[in-house]
Amino acid sequence: MKPLELAELLTAPAEHPVREALRELAPRELDALVIEALAATEEAWRQVVVSRVKAFAAGQPGSGRPAVAAYFTTTERRAAEGMHLGWSPFVAALSDTEAVPDLRPARTTVTAVPVGEAALAEEIFADPELAAALNRLAALDPPGHGDVLRVHLPTRAVTRISR
Repeated sequence: MKPLELAELLTAPAEHPVREALRELAPRELDALVIEALAATEEAWRQVVVSRVKAFAAGQPGSGRPAVAAYFTTTERRAAEGMHLGWSPFVAALSDTEAVPDLRPARTTVTAVPVGEAALAEEIFADPELAAALNRLAALDPPGHGDVLRVHLPTRAVTRISR
């Protein structure tokens, strides 16, 4: 079997040959496979974030120094099951140094934005691929209040900084 054929079969785990092979695995092996698949999925979404941030940074006017890192803060979203915390689809800071900028809000004034307006603003202004990747990362590894997601462009590393 060619690698491409195997990859195609693995994308459909309910199909006959894959389903039968999965039934033969011991629970411990099946758990290891699931953990490995989740890790690979998370890394793939991280690379989407990196590529979209690189494209964003390349389009920014600058002083000649390339961006080293981009930072994303958290945002609360209302969903059918209640409020949940995710990554904002907008770059909070783009830095040309290794130093982490101060991302604390300067003021604590809160302005209520109707759900429809917030969703519309995200739809119009956010990069859809970046937003999807950030949503997937938040689902795989939920952020906490005050966390920051750092995208280090030279190393392509995406890390969560907890404060």
